[in-house]
Amino acid sequence: QVQLVESGGGLVQAGGSLTLSCAASGRAFSSYVMRWFRQAPRKERECVAAISWSGGMTHYADSVKGRFSISRDNTKNTVDLQMNSLKPEDTAVYYCNSGPGLLGGTGPYWGQGTQVTVSS
Repeated sequence: QVQLVESGGGLVQAGGSLTLSCAASGRAFSSYVMRWFRQAPRKERECVAAISWSGGMTHYADSVKGRFSISRDNTKNTVDLQMNSLKPEDTAVYYCNSGPGLLGGTGPYWGQGTQVTVSS
């Protein structure tokens, strides 16, 4: 079992930056793919970034490529999402996700979500 707790959301102006963090509990963290999803009002949840268990492979949605960066620290059981050049369309609830499988998949474990609001 893995429990995930996100932090770092908030209100930021367009062009600004935020860093989201996800703290995980459970011994399997270091062997799992970690992902960040987001869900905006009236839109489907989408995966914006994923990182392999070793951190050696990453995957980004086209909409955030070049602006967002995912990283993990297996010694601290944390995964971060550095978000730069934020746009109003990045406004959403961001969720940490964990589990085995491919970078493009979805794991069974979810955090409670953290709100990111980007003002124009």
